[in-house]
Amino acid sequence: MSEPQETPTEHVKDALAPRVRAFLCGLSENALPISYQALAKNLQLSPPNTILQLTTALEDLIAEDAAAGHPLIAALVISKARGVLPAPGFFDSAMRSGRVYDDPAAFHATEFDLAVKFWCGRR
Repeated sequence: MSEPQETPTEHVKDALAPRVRAFLCGLSENALPISYQALAKNLQLSPPNTILQLTTALEDLIAEDAAAGHPLIAALVISKARGVLPAPGFFDSAMRSGRVYDDPAAFHATEFDLAVKFWCGRR
């Protein structure tokens, strides 16, 4: 009987999420926020689907942080196309993880401030 094969998504989740967390924790308060594209470049992610790789890892971090009762480190990452907000997947993952909100912009601003205080400068 053959061993189950690891899917690319599982590999990314297992390998990339800790790297993303370590990178974001090392940012100073003055370096934030960071765009998905800049984060992918800093982590030297290889195509194809670099942003998908990154969002998969960020969704995993959202679930971990919510389960631990921590601010969402993924709030530090934004979409340049959306101004100062993350992509819709951030909000979907937050809701799936039990974070309830009425106003996405206010929710993100609060999570961002809490995440900076809790996570930044921790290596």
